[in-house]
Amino acid sequence: MFSKAIDSVESANPRHIAIIMDGNGRWAQKRFMPRAFGHQAGVKAVRKIVECCAEQKIEVLTLFAFSSENWRRPEDEVSLLMGLFMATLQREINKLDRNNIRLRFIGDRSALSSQLQAKMAEGEKQTQSNDALTLVIAVNYGGHWDMCQAFQQILNKISTGELTHPTINTPLINQHLSTHGLPDPDLFIRTGGEQRVSNFMLWQLAYTELYFTPTLWPDFDPDALTEAINSFKGRQRRFGHTGEQMFNNSVIP
Repeated sequence: MFSKAIDSVESANPRHIAIIMDGNGRWAQKRFMPRAFGHQAGVKAVRKIVECCAEQKIEVLTLFAFSSENWRRPEDEVSLLMGLFMATLQREINKLDRNNIRLRFIGDRSALSSQLQAKMAEGEKQTQSNDALTLVIAVNYGGHWDMCQAFQQILNKISTGELTHPTINTPLINQHLSTHGLPDPDLFIRTGGEQRVSNFMLWQLAYTELYFTPTLWPDFDPDALTEAINSFKGRQRRFGHTGEQMFNNSVIP
């Protein structure tokens, strides 16, 4: 009976999946093609994974598109990535809207071009009422930045009197993170073989299940996503409790 109860706890799909899409450049190099070819193939993989998540009733999918450290890449590659991002938005926003998918961006937009910022805001506004899936794109994002900007917001509110004698606690910080209003990721996936989180959602990943795969991002298809989800479903998430507590008290966050 105990094992059956635990199995029922484990059987649910993750509400929120967060992915570092790594391996575009290496995928292209293996085919003796320029890195740009890999990034374009990566966009096709994004489309398939978004469709799969919508079909599987995942609530939130967060994709790490461009980190705050990616500015260190060669200038021509950064320019290509930004151009590809802009072209993808122009092409995909209406499709996302037709499929009832809400688009949301996290990250420091101040370093992005005014045209790109405007297109991002347009996509968010157009899809803001959709509720089949929330697609979160992290652009110029870093976990350190996210926590710093949250603390700065809190400090500013204290200095203006909007917050008086606040207790600094988890709920208060959550309210000021770029992901406010979203559940923390249940499942983190990194493709490409690296086994690190690379300054991605550091606060939010506190109790996230981690899944690393050597599959390069352009090859990460719905079957690979299903394999990752099945791995997640086979794990018992205790959140500091024992298995017996999960069973006896139904401690399911």
